[in-house]
Amino acid sequence: LEDDLDELDSDIDIDSAGGILTVTCPDSSQIIFSRQPANREIWVAARSGGFHLARDRDSWTCGTTGESLAELASRVLSEQLGAAVSVLS
Repeated sequence: LEDDLDELDSDIDIDSAGGILTVTCPDSSQIIFSRQPANREIWVAARSGGFHLARDRDSWTCGTTGESLAELASRVLSEQLGAAVSVLS
C-alpha cells in the first residue's frame, strides 16, 4: 500500500512507523492505516469514518462496506483529495 501511495501524482505526505501508515492530505486532513496484530485486522481512520478489515482468503475485506483494502483506500483518498485516486494493492 505504501509503495502505491508513493507513486500517486497527489500532493500527499506519507509517514510510516510502528505499523501505522499516516497519509496527510494537502488540506491537513489525515487517513490512518493501522495494523492490529492482536485482532488480525487492519484499521482505517478517515474523514468518512473508521473501518476494520479482516483477512478473507487472499485479501483484506472491510466488514462494514465489503470493500477490499485497495477499494477502500481508493475511495477514502478520493473523498479527501477531491479527485479520483486508484490504489492497486
